[in-house]
Amino acid sequence: MEPVAINQKVLILNQNYQPIMVIGGKRAIILMYLEKVDVLEHYSDYVHSQSLSLQIPSVIKLKKYTRYLRNNITLSRKSIFLRDNHTCQYCGKKHLPLTVDHVVPKDKGGKDIWENLTTACLICNNWKGNKTPREGGMMLLSIPKKPSFVFYFQQFVKSKQHSWRPYLFMDPVKYD
Repeated sequence: MEPVAINQKVLILNQNYQPIMVIGGKRAIILMYLEKVDVLEHYSDYVHSQSLSLQIPSVIKLKKYTRYLRNNITLSRKSIFLRDNHTCQYCGKKHLPLTVDHVVPKDKGGKDIWENLTTACLICNNWKGNKTPREGGMMLLSIPKKPSFVFYFQQFVKSKQHSWRPYLFMDPVKYD
């Protein structure tokens, strides 16, 4: 079922084009009406009232620079799977039941931090056991690290948000 147009996600950029937030279409229309933003991209959907018809914005830019303190990306099982593209970081397989593995086991001083947690399939996690990858004779496909804030925004990009891609460094910017 297609989402209602007013509930579309909208990317907000600061005055310097830095992504700062994702909001709903209703809030974006209010910001447009109050003339606090410039609309850079639109969805094909419209919202209608008795006397007005507005195209739903997809990307908006604040007219005034706003100091915005970013919250950290929450360290969770879901965010680790997203970072690792739902792929075992030892064998590279995707379509298996996955777990979160401590690269350095907790009883050897390993902590619950981005740099020590990785995605592993059940087979690799059991094989590695309570050892470091080196002790288990295994290698990581990628070194675990904390994802950037732009990575967080990139997770919102679906087929309808294709116009966000240049603003999130996923496509080159096209100059007119």
